[in-house]
Amino acid sequence: MLFKSVVVAENQRGLLIRDGRLLNVLEPGRYRFWDIAGRMTCELFDARGQFTSPWADLMEKRHPELAGRVLETVRVREGEVAVVKLDGRPSMVVHPGQTVHFWKGLDTVEVTRIDVEANPMLTKAELTAYEKAVMPTRVSGKAIATVSVGASEVGLVFFDGELAETLGPGRYGFWQVGRHVSARTVDTRSVPLEVTAQEILTKDRVSLRVTLTAFVRVREAAKAVLSVPDYNAHVYKLVQFAVREAVGGRTLDEVLNDREKVDAEIGAHVTRELGDIGVDIAELGIKDVILPGEMRALINKVVEAEKTAQANVIRRREEVAATRSLLNTARLMEDNPTLLRLKELEALERVTEKIGRMDVHTGGDGLNAIVDRLVSLSPRGEAEAR
Repeated sequence: MLFKSVVVAENQRGLLIRDGRLLNVLEPGRYRFWDIAGRMTCELFDARGQFTSPWADLMEKRHPELAGRVLETVRVREGEVAVVKLDGRPSMVVHPGQTVHFWKGLDTVEVTRIDVEANPMLTKAELTAYEKAVMPTRVSGKAIATVSVGASEVGLVFFDGELAETLGPGRYGFWQVGRHVSARTVDTRSVPLEVTAQEILTKDRVSLRVTLTAFVRVREAAKAVLSVPDYNAHVYKLVQFAVREAVGGRTLDEVLNDREKVDAEIGAHVTRELGDIGVDIAELGIKDVILPGEMRALINKVVEAEKTAQANVIRRREEVAATRSLLNTARLMEDNPTLLRLKELEALERVTEKIGRMDVHTGGDGLNAIVDRLVSLSPRGEAEAR
């Protein structure tokens, strides 16, 4: 009972304490101390990685030489961060105002200090290395904000709500230390914006519903995002107002017959009111015009009557043309007996197609009698006289 034995393993360090005061840090090995009154204690700690015991700060303040021998102390000032690597692998990002202690000996401790005020963006190599750290939640989850921008997008990065960077396609990392980093991506392609049906009263007091499609393209992402809270909603409202103005000042027939004019007026109104907010209307047009049931039935009747009248006109025109053609043919046959005879033979041919048998006798007029009795366009005497 007069001696105290302590065994420190290879992966441990021991703090030798007497009456609450730190005497020494024990390396791996077996130790024996003279301790009559039981005043000696030895606390064992894992010597890999960070040393989180309250003894660490006390050792640095009261025993600086001892602390310098066994500990690597990392203290970070405002405006910078320290990346701690253990055996070459990023393990922790130390924030401003923090003090962290690491054991020396088992791990090779490397400390890289970065001025985040002057260099807020990480390089590609740093982002890749820190994202693959042993403790990713402590590295990339808090201290680093990542931003991904697509091939047809523009990325806007804000520091504490203020625009800091405008980025092209790619993946980026920013130090989120002493600031809040937020990002927004904007698609620069022409995107269709569907304006749903709204009730509009025309100039002749007809209620109808109009739906439109507008193609919106962002020309300047920063201006589009900062000029209005939501540029899509802004364009949507302007289109609605423009439709009411264009349709409300026209009759139903003008709306239905002058769609191109209505589209042009709506587009001009939207472009004028939109101003320079970094957004262009690539194309805009009325998609559907929906009428009430009674009005639709009435218009169908009008269209049906118009088409019937047109059909009658065409039919009369064709009848007149056919009659004129017959008259011209009759005049030709009147002046030409041979043509008249050919017409008679054609008619005989059509008639005989439906006759199963025909006997022709040589007596009398023969074939001429058959022709005269079946088909004769003119008395034979008159034809022969002519």
